[in-house]
Amino acid sequence: MPRVHDLCARIQNGFRARLQTIAIPETKMNLAVSNILYKEGFLSSVTRGNHIGPDQTYTPTTNENVATRRLWLNLKYKENSPALSQLSLVSSPSKKVYFTVNELKNVASGRRAQFIKPLQPGEIAIVNTNCGVLELQEAIEKNVGGELICRAS
Repeated sequence: MPRVHDLCARIQNGFRARLQTIAIPETKMNLAVSNILYKEGFLSSVTRGNHIGPDQTYTPTTNENVATRRLWLNLKYKENSPALSQLSLVSSPSKKVYFTVNELKNVASGRRAQFIKPLQPGEIAIVNTNCGVLELQEAIEKNVGGELICRAS
């Protein structure tokens, strides 16, 4: 299973080091989380590529090149400060945190659920559901619960 904590650490370290682009391993989970961060405005682009740089033309991922495939993320800055100040993991590999739809609604509306603090204004949460990886509000709209992966602000 892809490790989301590695993705969170790479993105947060990239912002702290003021990097323009970073490369992360190309997995379905990393792509899904990166696309959510892009849609929410924390990243300026998500591009497929290899270990050298982003692709200029489409290159399919095969068994021969799977080890060298990367996702290239362009980090976004507003007035010389990072668009993403914190990307913290909620579920760890040793302790998965699963929520029902009602518990997700509590987190979104400003109440605690289990041991998780509610979302603050401008903060998003990413949930792994049986409908795919969704942002918290999308999961509530689709009326599905799942594993709360991480939160970003």
